[in-house]
Amino acid sequence: MWNLRGESESDKLSAVAQLKAAFESLRGKIPGLLHLEIGVDSSRVDYACDVVLYSEFDSQGALEQYAVHPEHQRVKRELGDLRIARYQVDYQP
Repeated sequence: MWNLRGESESDKLSAVAQLKAAFESLRGKIPGLLHLEIGVDSSRVDYACDVVLYSEFDSQGALEQYAVHPEHQRVKRELGDLRIARYQVDYQP
């Protein structure tokens, strides 16, 4: 989950689109990544995050490899300091 930089609503929407495109470009490129989804907040409540990344991996090892995979590192560099806050939850059902 992230809150993104942006002085105006237009700036925020541009940042959301950039983040969404960057993460969606990872589909099919990361071994063990089964599902990747970017959700954009529609609630507009002041305590909500702007976007959430939901992903599923076939194993804990695949999640660990995702973190260091060159394509994931590329996305991190591409997005730079776009975020102002980041929250993460890793869990196993």
